[in-house]
Amino acid sequence: MSCIRDALRLLLLALWSAGATGIALGSAIGAELTFVLRIENGHVPADMRLIRVKQNDVVRLQWSTDKPMTIHLHGYDIEKRLVPGAMIDMTFAARASGRFTVEPHLASASGDHTHGDVLVTIEVYP
Repeated sequence: MSCIRDALRLLLLALWSAGATGIALGSAIGAELTFVLRIENGHVPADMRLIRVKQNDVVRLQWSTDKPMTIHLHGYDIEKRLVPGAMIDMTFAARASGRFTVEPHLASASGDHTHGDVLVTIEVYP
């Protein structure tokens, strides 16, 4: 009888551990959010320039543009080349909290890259 009791105790402990692990993993996974962003004449519409998300959210920015350009998400170090007529995804898990900007990289006459005006600011809250 004690073998059955010990086996049941081990089974209950294993189930409890699996449940506790599942809860911990579930809290580390955030929402999946998509934002459609159109750049016209070097700007995103004013009502789309600030994006607020929570830490661990999976953020998908869908970009389109009227002029070719390269954009850079600071802090996450993601760069994407945009071309007119195409929707380009920039997807990342919001692991770091804080304020992060997306800016265009512009080529100067010397061939160096400079940053243009901030297109979007992403605020990631804990």
